[in-house]
Amino acid sequence: MADRFTKGMARNVYYGGGVFVFLLLVGLTFDTMLELPKRDHRENITQSVANGKHLWEKNNCVGCHSLMGEGAYFAPELANVFDRRGGGDEQVFKGFLGAWMAMQPMSVPDRRKMPQFNLTDKEVEELADFLIWTSRINDNDWPPNIEG
Repeated sequence: MADRFTKGMARNVYYGGGVFVFLLLVGLTFDTMLELPKRDHRENITQSVANGKHLWEKNNCVGCHSLMGEGAYFAPELANVFDRRGGGDEQVFKGFLGAWMAMQPMSVPDRRKMPQFNLTDKEVEELADFLIWTSRINDNDWPPNIEG
């Protein structure tokens, strides 16, 4: 090996490293695209789930809540809210979510206030369907604890 690091050596490290990182990115992208259909259960997306996702975006829920770690940490994580509050029973969860949304904003001292979105019963059910579908995605056991 030479005693000096020449411009030619630096160029080879730069281009070689760039090609290596690019190929690594392509490989990881390919692996992710093969793995996603096994994990996200996209075959279970119904029109109600899609409408719930639209409501999630329209009302900027991610501005306060996080979903699978993405979003704000002002309010609770909702990736596992179906498991926490519904116990695996869809009707129980839909009843819980409907009641929870109806009593907002709550007047509890020292508690952040969730706004009243005035959602219809159908919209609450669609939002519940979206959160139920989200809870069934294989997200490597995120969040790390049951309370999110």
